[in-house]
Amino acid sequence: MGEDGRVFVRGLESDKYELEAFRREQLARPRVRDEKVVTDHGEAVAHSGSNKESRTWWRIGPGDEEFLTQTLQVHFVEIDGHGSNRGHGHQNEAAFYILEGAGYEIHDDQRYDWKTGDFVFVHTDSVHRHFNPYDEKALTLVVKAKSSWMFLGLLQQGRGGPVERPDEFGPRADWSAIWTPGVLDRTKVISPEDTVWQDTELGRIRVMTSPKTDHARLFSVDAFEWAIEAGEATPRYWKMADEVLYALSGDGYSLHWEVQAEIAEKYYAHIAKEPTHHEFKQGDVLYVPQNTVAQHFAADGTPLRLLSFQNRLFKHLGYDNVKVLEG
Repeated sequence: MGEDGRVFVRGLESDKYELEAFRREQLARPRVRDEKVVTDHGEAVAHSGSNKESRTWWRIGPGDEEFLTQTLQVHFVEIDGHGSNRGHGHQNEAAFYILEGAGYEIHDDQRYDWKTGDFVFVHTDSVHRHFNPYDEKALTLVVKAKSSWMFLGLLQQGRGGPVERPDEFGPRADWSAIWTPGVLDRTKVISPEDTVWQDTELGRIRVMTSPKTDHARLFSVDAFEWAIEAGEATPRYWKMADEVLYALSGDGYSLHWEVQAEIAEKYYAHIAKEPTHHEFKQGDVLYVPQNTVAQHFAADGTPLRLLSFQNRLFKHLGYDNVKVLEG
């Protein structure tokens, strides 16, 4: 599905029942993307939010020629001092991590203020606009599971206007009548002071959103921040969901072990003996494919902070576990 060249959902076709060739092609793609990788500009793909005071550019999306994933999309929004983007609406959620600056949102005619380090949510079926009333620019990292909505046929989006064929439809009704009960009481901004650092099986993390953060109005993206000391590493872990990581500070590298499926009397997993190696630096985006064993290392002398994002849909499909492996 496309609009002025924009790809919202990528198709998957094969003349065979098994899709190993597709997976091999996906695994062959580069997994680290830096500031030189701009897959689309907002203007080029007719993004309804861009204007002279704001810019939008994509790092990962379903339209990428070097296709990685469409479970999560990653783009950036930069807003000039005393500027804003253009208001628009869409059915899918969007999650913003504020990298620089401060500002506020208007969502459905309600104001939500934010600052550097906050995690901000555009809720489902929201008309929204981003504002920066200060002198310094604001920069946000946007992560969303937009293609999930598209696969489900939830396509209504745009900048607004009169209803088409008005004679065929009745008066306005409250759209929120079909939302999950209680969502209006959930929070739209998670600040660092709203979270706690915990020592877990995966290392030192602070959870921003998960199925357990039922006070947050975000249902599609799970997010946490990792703190890794200089020269140290996360545990080696295996999960089914793919993962997008953003290097918030520090440099490092990531080891990935491919997992092969043996389909016998039941499914068996075979983990590759040797990993692939992926170096990254501050500001890079790192992609970990589905069904992969991974481990992340901080460079010597450089503490590492990583933001981790996953599509929560995997958990609803029965993959709600992360296995920490020895060695």
